[in-house]
Parts: sequence; C-alpha cells; structure tokens
Amino acid sequence: MSALTWAVAAVVTDDTGRVLLCQQGRGARRYALPGGRLRPAEGPVRAALRDIRAETGWDIELIDLVGAYHLANPPGEAAAGRAGPPPDVLVHVFRARAAGVRPATDPPPGCRLSWHFPDALPEVVTPLTRAAVTDAAAGRSGVLRDVPCGPAAAPPAATLPVQEGQPAAGQGGRPGAGQPPEQRGEAAGSSMRP
Repeated sequence: MSALTWAVAAVVTDDTGRVLLCQQGRGARRYALPGGRLRPAEGPVRAALRDIRAETGWDIELIDLVGAYHLANPPGEAAAGRAGPPPDVLVHVFRARAAGVRPATDPPPGCRLSWHFPDALPEVVTPLTRAAVTDAAAGRSGVLRDVPCGPAAAPPAATLPVQEGQPAAGQGGRPGAGQPPEQRGEAAGSSMRP
C-alpha cells in the first residue's frame, strides 16, 4: 500500500429516492458522489457536512455510514509527472438525505449536479460511486470494500449475499475507473432542484 489519504463522500437522496451526483468538468466527465478530503484534526462526520455543502450547496442530514471503501491504484502505475504512485484513499461513505427542497447556497462552478435513480445511474460513474450506491440502495451498513481504480481496474466481482446487520464483502468497479472525489480536482457545480 502506498501513502494513505482520508476522504468522505455521501449517497445523498431526495424525497423520491434519487441520488445526487456530480459530473466532472474535466477529463472523461465521469459522475461521482459529492465529497472531499478530511482536513487536519477533522473527523469524517464534520468533513462530510462541510465538503458536501461546499461542493453542492446542499445542507444534508447524515443517516448512517454505508461503509469504508479503500481505493487502491494498481501496483507500479504512477501518473505522468509524479515521482511515485498516487496515494491509496480510504473513503468514509455516508447515507444522507437532502435537507430541504433546494440548495441552501449557490455552489461554486466546477461540476454539474444531477439527480438519478439508483437503478438508472449514468454509464460513466466512478467505481466508488457504483459500489457505494449499490450498497446504500440494498440497505447495507458497515460495508468494508476494496475498490480498484485506474486504467487496469478489473470489472466488478460478484457481491456476496449480505445478511441484515452484516457487512458486505467483495469488490466493485469498472474498467477505466476514475479518481475518487477528493482527487477529481473540481469545485462544486451548479445547483439543481430535486
């Protein structure tokens, strides 16, 4: 494992059950969950509330922790212009709901926000997004999952059945997977109503 970065994201839903996603403004324009990196001496709950409001303009209510997702880059692959491999990322993914019917503030530009039903996600989503939305929609909590990312990421493996109250095992992801929210290098997007 390389250096480790701590991050947060949330599966934010509205009253109809749709999930809030941010489409990246650069590169492959993948969709991802809103979130970001923890600041020094900041816990995951506070970081999630702060980062999601900053990125989307929405105030959210955290419900519970879907799980902890470890994003690892394939061994030996370093990004161009970097001295070493990018860090592994441990993402605390929360289940949350939008507080209100519209954003509390206008988010800064950088990504386009849109709402999607969990069973009709866009084709181009990050592996973390697909895995976390699948787990959240299935009602799972306490998931511990490794999610490969990078160009050599393997297709999703079958998820083992999970009994209520038990964490899920397995891996999620897609070939050509993207970066986690805190490595996307994007600011928040325009506001959209649910």
